[in-house]
Amino acid sequence: MRDDATCAAEQACIGPASRYIGCLGRELHFVQWGEASAPAVFLWHGLARTGRDFDDLAQVLAARYRVICPDTPGRGLSQWSADPIADYRLDSYARLAAALADALRLPQLRWVGTSMGGAIGLVAAATTLRGRISHLVLNDIGPELPAPAVERITTYVGNPPAFDTVTELEGWLRQAYRPYGWQSDAQWRRMAETSTRRLPDGRVTLHYDPAIVGQFRHHPRDYDRWDAYDALRLPVLLLRGAQSDLLPESVADAMTRRGPRAARIDFQECGHAPALNVPLQINAVADFLARPGEL
Repeated sequence: MRDDATCAAEQACIGPASRYIGCLGRELHFVQWGEASAPAVFLWHGLARTGRDFDDLAQVLAARYRVICPDTPGRGLSQWSADPIADYRLDSYARLAAALADALRLPQLRWVGTSMGGAIGLVAAATTLRGRISHLVLNDIGPELPAPAVERITTYVGNPPAFDTVTELEGWLRQAYRPYGWQSDAQWRRMAETSTRRLPDGRVTLHYDPAIVGQFRHHPRDYDRWDAYDALRLPVLLLRGAQSDLLPESVADAMTRRGPRAARIDFQECGHAPALNVPLQINAVADFLARPGEL
């Protein structure tokens, strides 16, 4: 027979539940974890990823928070844009995040963002959700990007490969996302199964709209956001892969001295970006989110 504490914990940890909602004329998909009345936290993924990357972190946070893991338009199960030049950029994503928060009636929320998802949170915290984001976790992203790292990303994101089998696609993911750090076989398989769409010829490819990479061509200064960072007035935690090529040491150091003066944690044996899937990384996020929200 289960004790009262076990039953209470199960009631507090509801999910995952797949949801769809109309935001700014687009259907947005998100996965929700936790009790609907709990404090909210958005977990926002990177450029070519999906909200399912956060399953391990969300499962832990769901004991205390209402966890929302969106698929950015053009990714996962969210609708692709009919106007990718206008829609696939940070300001548009920040407006979308505010629309989602409004639709879910969230007066305040915490934000954890990996790579692009962190940049969206940074912009939203300075503009569309200013005063409503109480805690911001930036996972391996800063207010500027080194050109070689951008070139690396655009090269593989802009030309998604096709494979005969999901097993072959998983093998490609294991190589392309090796900088994420350690993942179990089950986690790699989940990444493959949540990253796959079938082509008309029967082969499989990556889930996303290849036009998402146009953000770097059509909006080349989209990630130049020092003004927004310096304007932040909330606690910020900066996470960095020790071998990251997207967040140089010099930029990370400057982020601890400028603006909100981020607290910083570097994780060994990973680059861009820590997967937030192991206890050391999950606990760092959970501890920060539990801190008071005022600077």
